[in-house]
Amino acid sequence: MIITRTPFRFTLGGGGTDLPAYYEKRGGFILAAGIDKYLYINVNRPIVDDLIRIKYALSETVERRDQVRHDIAREAMAMMGIENALEIVSMADVPAGTGLGSSSCYAVGLLHALSRLKREYVPLQTLAERACELEIGRLAKPIGKQDQYMAAFGGIRVLEIAPDGTVSLRNARVDGATLEDFNRNLLAFYTRTSRSADKILRTQGRAARAGRCDVVGNLDRIKEIGLGVLEALERGDLRRIGLLFDEHWTRKKRLAPGISNAWFDRIYAAAKANGASGGKISGAGGGGFFLFYCERGHKRLRAAMAGLGLREMRYRFEFEGTKLIADLGGGTR
Repeated sequence: MIITRTPFRFTLGGGGTDLPAYYEKRGGFILAAGIDKYLYINVNRPIVDDLIRIKYALSETVERRDQVRHDIAREAMAMMGIENALEIVSMADVPAGTGLGSSSCYAVGLLHALSRLKREYVPLQTLAERACELEIGRLAKPIGKQDQYMAAFGGIRVLEIAPDGTVSLRNARVDGATLEDFNRNLLAFYTRTSRSADKILRTQGRAARAGRCDVVGNLDRIKEIGLGVLEALERGDLRRIGLLFDEHWTRKKRLAPGISNAWFDRIYAAAKANGASGGKISGAGGGGFFLFYCERGHKRLRAAMAGLGLREMRYRFEFEGTKLIADLGGGTR
């Protein structure tokens, strides 16, 4: 039995510039943070038969890999050359569809677990790229490259994506006191809405690939804002980050229909009226978590969000990335 633990993430800057439709022309930039909310994958070889059993929101029991409905599990098995005789169970601290990169956490965590099951060592960079190949290449998901890398590495990371798709990654240079203040002042609230980001991302990708100046221009500015967030974080100028988040949200809403709606506008207005200097929604938009930067008046902001029925998610930044937490044998067959 092998168990892996893989972190979710918050995107802090540059979201959308990691889509191929954008970075293939202009290069991408992402600033993101791993958080201590995790997806757990348990894989095991059955003793009494050669069936495939997969448990997630649904439960599957089939004889062959090509009968598996869970697309990431099926393709991960294909990539690892496993045809049958496998049990996969997944659990998560946060449900799917909340904009924290859950599908890529599943892909990275499962590939990590299957590699260990086969007694193969895979570097984190290779693991991230395999997950990109699985989701973007094999399954043609309209997503970018940040989620796979953040799931693999965790930490406060800067990703620069070349037009050929090569990802260069480094740690953001942030001192401990600044990071502690930033963690304390960045509050996360669940919007009570989950969604699939595919429609939003496909629309955004088509517009960027067509060179629509409104979308490409806003992504250009979002990249500049992300670079500004990184500079402010590394200099310890946290107050500026809230203002940059505020402009980012204004720009992001223009990228595709469905990113915001009247309910989200109401949440955002209430947050700004109660101490937040700016905020952003997790992932592609349309649901998930709002992140608000608030230096003073945390209690007032929390009360305002609770009054709207939003639940806060307390968290800490996470620096380990995907991790093996149990290896109880089982090996290859």
